[in-house]
Amino acid sequence: MSHSILVVDDEERLGDVLAAALEDLGYRATAVTSAKAALLALEQSRFDLVLTDLRMPVMDGRGLLREARSRWPDMPVIILTAFAAVRDAVELVKEGAFDYIAKPFEIEDVAATIRRALRLADVVRDNERLRNELEGRHSFDTLVGNSPSFRRVIEQVTEVCETRATVMLNGESGTGKELVARAIHFNSPRRAKPFIAVNCAAIPETLLESELFGHVKGAFTGAVSNRIGRFAAAEGGTLFLDEIGDMPLAIQAKLLRVVQERSFEPVGANRSQTVDVRLVAATHKDIRQAVEQGGFREDLFYRLNVFPIRLPALRERAEDIPLLAAHFLAALSETVGKRVSGFSPAALVAMAGHAWPGNIRELHNCIERALIVTKTAMIDVQDLPTDLFEGQRRASREGLPHDLDAELERIEREFILEALRRSDGVQVKAARMLGIAERSLWHRIKKLDIRLNRTVAD
Repeated sequence: MSHSILVVDDEERLGDVLAAALEDLGYRATAVTSAKAALLALEQSRFDLVLTDLRMPVMDGRGLLREARSRWPDMPVIILTAFAAVRDAVELVKEGAFDYIAKPFEIEDVAATIRRALRLADVVRDNERLRNELEGRHSFDTLVGNSPSFRRVIEQVTEVCETRATVMLNGESGTGKELVARAIHFNSPRRAKPFIAVNCAAIPETLLESELFGHVKGAFTGAVSNRIGRFAAAEGGTLFLDEIGDMPLAIQAKLLRVVQERSFEPVGANRSQTVDVRLVAATHKDIRQAVEQGGFREDLFYRLNVFPIRLPALRERAEDIPLLAAHFLAALSETVGKRVSGFSPAALVAMAGHAWPGNIRELHNCIERALIVTKTAMIDVQDLPTDLFEGQRRASREGLPHDLDAELERIEREFILEALRRSDGVQVKAARMLGIAERSLWHRIKKLDIRLNRTVAD
């Protein structure tokens, strides 16, 4: 789609000629003869750039620039001026104009300046879009769950994100520790600064010190140039140290100094470097037990454990499985390019009965695999991985239901009632929570004879 340009010049013929020339270059151009008409046009239509004369009656180019910058700050403004007013134009660039073009001019010069302005504006706009997408991806809305244990996690994240406090996340592998760490960062005053993640268990001990603190040229064999570490890279932002429990004791001592003094020395350097970084540490281990066994420094533990947050395993928040499954299905449907309306009651029962040793990560992979293999508009039991049923097969015969249809109907009713309660009876929201279409929910409500009022009645 071509860019749209607004030409402003009180000499009507010159404005029309310039607009026509820009049309020939592939732009959509509109010419007006006053700053007042320009502001009216900007209010009524979207323009990507303003090309305005400096000297105009009533409101001149300077006044138009100021008004445009205050109301449309991302839109570039280029000033057209006679040689005698070039000094004024230079001052206007300092006030926010992208550039100036002296009259008389060649259309090639105008075109080149416009291309540079639009290229920069497009980059700024794309960066803003990506930043918004990134922040949206790590907003509280991505922390999905209504179980009491997970609501407590969200409450704790809300309490700590605006502070400078060091956070310790503890939970099994796959419970979403990095997701929570990113949510803390992107909802804090440091959101505009870097978020740097380091997996302490994935980097060899011989390289971890250099990875964290950097090194100077010649510090060791292979150090052919200076290299900044992750602490320096995270300046002003957040450093996420995943699997902190696997950090070697020697490096723990150096980390303790950074936490206490906010300074460190790169490997091979003889001068300290200060740093302003918020630390979020995470582990799946019992750090208190590691301290007792001598595998983790006690003084470092207390420095890192300022604000502990425990992430529950998925089996401890089984009531969140339908919500998480629907969330992953909606996100993955766009990636995979397949439209699926939701899950059958039998599939939800199977997922609710699984222990999920891999936690949320395992559930995500399960939904992705089911979405790929399903041949219907709804994910059913046969689309799920077979290991979801191994636990059920090992169950004793006494534990099996005597009437499978009645048991499935009971579980389906419970899911629907809970979704209706949480959505205050709004069926659109309830259907979204369950990962099914609103029409499908309506049919199930009729089938199960669920009566709806201002409150949900069983």
